[in-house]
Amino acid sequence: MSGLDEEIVAVDIGGTHARFALARIDGHRVTGLSHQLVIKAAEHASLQTAWEHFAATVARPLPRAAAIAIACPISGEVLKMTNNPWIIRPALIPEKLKVDRYALVNDFGAVGHALSQLGEADYRHVTGPDRPLPDHGVISIVGPGTGLGVAHVLRTADGAHVTETEGGHIDFAPLDAIEDAILATLRQSLRRVSVERVVAGPGLSAIYHALAALEGRSVVSLDDAALWRLALAGEDSLAVAALDRFCLSLGAIVGDIALAQGAKAVVLAGGVGLRIADHLPRSGFAQRFCAKGRFEGLMADMPVKLITHPQPGLLGAAAAFVAQHR
Repeated sequence: MSGLDEEIVAVDIGGTHARFALARIDGHRVTGLSHQLVIKAAEHASLQTAWEHFAATVARPLPRAAAIAIACPISGEVLKMTNNPWIIRPALIPEKLKVDRYALVNDFGAVGHALSQLGEADYRHVTGPDRPLPDHGVISIVGPGTGLGVAHVLRTADGAHVTETEGGHIDFAPLDAIEDAILATLRQSLRRVSVERVVAGPGLSAIYHALAALEGRSVVSLDDAALWRLALAGEDSLAVAALDRFCLSLGAIVGDIALAQGAKAVVLAGGVGLRIADHLPRSGFAQRFCAKGRFEGLMADMPVKLITHPQPGLLGAAAAFVAQHR
């Protein structure tokens, strides 16, 4: 197939932030992201008003083509995100955003598409054999952020095939008495406890308060950002314990997803992934990832890498546009 040679608007809409950029496409490659802008979704009424704000910062007419990654399933006449109040109607995108062509993709489907654009320098080794991602087979993608994104890429001789999933909403399965207590605490306010309640950004607070209840402590409620700062700086022993437990649970959940998807490698993404990059190798993540009984040897031979590219969602949205429109 022939490639493209044009500029498009790339958008990555998450639970907390929306990211915009102009993406340059040359052939099958996304060769650059310029005019990058990150906004808080809560400070804008809709995608259209956020788009208009981005247009004002660019200060020239925007391209009439767009690649939009959204943190929700891409199906139906109305798209609603779990952690973002914007409502998006795909049929109205050409009218509202004044575009002639566009691609819509799930946010972690976008990360899957980004893998075709990334090089070895864009990854950090976490655990398992330190070797490149395989050219054939399944690569699982898991990303803790505001929620927990999950996708996978099947690489074959015919190319890469990206599958978007909602794996972040599978049930949380505790593995020891402390996780039993975390689950019991969460069940006091939630009818159902999914894995993203524990190992996404807000999960640190849930773990922290569960550990406080376990010890009979009274703790001051902190916002998520403040708690993460305390935990990563090692300034509060209970916050540090919550972070360690976060990494343990993340290792177990990522391992379960890799087993379920038949993966040969795993890629971690998401804002929380970058935040804990230095802590992961020193935590129990690797042990829990491998602790799968009869399949421990299989898991130990599976590379796990962390994407270090600053904007894989924008890059992947543009790559999805290439895949759909080339």
